[in-house]
Amino acid sequence: MSDKVVLVLGGAGTVGSGIVQALLDKGFKVAVISRDNNRLEKLRSSLSPNTKHHLVTIVGDVGSEEGAEKAKEVLLQKVGKVTDVVSSLGFSWWQGGPPHTQTLKDLHWVIESLLFSTFVSWKAFFPLVRDDANCSYTFITGGAGEKLLMPGTGFLTVGAASALAFCQVLREEYPDLSCKLYQVIINTGVATPERLTPGYLNHMDLGEAVAKLVEGQNASNNVFTISCPADLETVFL
Repeated sequence: MSDKVVLVLGGAGTVGSGIVQALLDKGFKVAVISRDNNRLEKLRSSLSPNTKHHLVTIVGDVGSEEGAEKAKEVLLQKVGKVTDVVSSLGFSWWQGGPPHTQTLKDLHWVIESLLFSTFVSWKAFFPLVRDDANCSYTFITGGAGEKLLMPGTGFLTVGAASALAFCQVLREEYPDLSCKLYQVIINTGVATPERLTPGYLNHMDLGEAVAKLVEGQNASNNVFTISCPADLETVFL
């Protein structure tokens, strides 16, 4: 059993659940925080019986500063320490229509999902790993922030671009961090095995690649861009 304790933010989602399973398969203890207990139960039921006892689930809200601090308090009571954080927050798709048909509330929700929660959780959980060279903080972001995927998805581009910009700011604001800082940019779809389509990443394959990153000794401030399944075999090397 490894002494690593990995917090996976967004661990109950499609991308996050693959990461959780891969980390558990490596013998790490894994913690997942979600507002929705049903999603946590669904995650637990999808895991291998041999590893699920190393999963710690917490019902909490990392979208607000107060909620994130409460979740951190419960987290530390349950696991004692955190050695690594993987942030896979937000959603993978939005197609609400062109901007003039949307409301400010719609845009606020998109930014809240993709940027605010990423920022708030960074503030709460980064101090747990920042001063240890054996620790890491990894952001999983989407390439949608660099281009409009198709008409009607513009708010996804705006939200994803804000997350990309936030990660760029962190890399430049914290050049001499003790802990390792990574960013994985996904430029293609991610799906569970039963929903795979050509060119998409199997969430388990992506999870294994991220688990190797958490486990390994890569240089800090690395950005890994994944545009197709083959990249999982080459980019992290």
